[in-house]
Amino acid sequence: MPASYVIHKEQRLAVITFSGCVTVDDIQTLIDQGPKDPDFDPQLNELVDLRNVTEFALSSDEARTFARRKVYSAESRRAFVASAPHIFGFGRMWEAYNELSDNPTAIRVFYDLPAALKWLGLNDLPR
Repeated sequence: MPASYVIHKEQRLAVITFSGCVTVDDIQTLIDQGPKDPDFDPQLNELVDLRNVTEFALSSDEARTFARRKVYSAESRRAFVASAPHIFGFGRMWEAYNELSDNPTAIRVFYDLPAALKWLGLNDLPR
């Protein structure tokens, strides 16, 4: 599966990693798994690593539906990191759909991992 996650409780951070072609099922599986994890807390911040994604195989309507789902609290920060312009653009679309929702979280999209970590209040990626 081109998606995985790790929760770092001490840093209050969920790190989501996608690679290859990301599908609706990949995203749905993560959305379903996360809250069932005993370490999950809606107050966590999130780092979504999209640097190895080649494409998203979902429509803009599907992206809008996912972006409006509330998994994290309104106080959570969510940083998306992309290396390709078309993946960065997809992240910005997700950010815009989230901002139009009833209870948005803070999402920012970055090309640079260190800048994303700094925005999340971290110096390094937890191990």
